[in-house]
Amino acid sequence: MSLQFSRGDEEIADLFWDIGVKKNTARVLVLMLRDIDLTSRVIERVVDLRQPEVSIALNDLIKRKWIKKINQVTENKGRPVLIYHLYRKLDDILDELKKDIVGDYEEKVKEIEKVRELLKTQ
Repeated sequence: MSLQFSRGDEEIADLFWDIGVKKNTARVLVLMLRDIDLTSRVIERVVDLRQPEVSIALNDLIKRKWIKKINQVTENKGRPVLIYHLYRKLDDILDELKKDIVGDYEEKVKEIEKVRELLKTQ
């Protein structure tokens, strides 16, 4: 299987970044949205990021509960291979982002009105 990160993927990642998802997290998310279980090494290669960058992005996605980490036991001894799996559907992720943005917007509007009121009373 040959995975590649296309121009379209780049464009979608940029949109996620504009929405407020960290740039590297957005790249990894776009790849994970293909709903293919992947190792961090494969993710590094496809999205063209270094291991620490991928690790930070994966931790961010796990913290958001958008992907989960699965230990895959291997035949040989040693550390199990970690596989990353998309845990939430795209619509759920987009709805969560939308809710966060709307919440931030409403909070900012309240703060603006509070400033207006405080200035009127001076």
